[in-house]
Amino acid sequence: ARSLLALTQEVREKKEPTLMKSLTRVGFVRENSTLDDVLNLKVTDLLSRRLQTMVQKRGLIKSPYQARQAVVHGHVMIGDRIVTVPSYTVKVEEENQIHLATGIDYGQPKKQEVESVTTEQSQE
Repeated sequence: ARSLLALTQEVREKKEPTLMKSLTRVGFVRENSTLDDVLNLKVTDLLSRRLQTMVQKRGLIKSPYQARQAVVHGHVMIGDRIVTVPSYTVKVEEENQIHLATGIDYGQPKKQEVESVTTEQSQE
């Protein structure tokens, strides 16, 4: 964005829409943003678009560590494809397609564990 500001007005008018369109598609800026908005982006803005962060923020997983492990082990899907890269930058149109693969429990005790705990408590 800084290099665009240094260019002549003609060149800038050709290149600026391309940059803004790509940043909007990924979700870093809104559709009617300016180059000043791009220059005001912080590291946290970039990190919030990572798959690992999105999985945790949407409440699919409890902690960032669990979210990272779920992604790496192939338990997170975007649409119908498995994504195993925690740093994958989620596009705006993919946000609503994030879900866990079926048949996987996170943070839920297994049925055998619950039965053994209740059996032990009843014997006491």
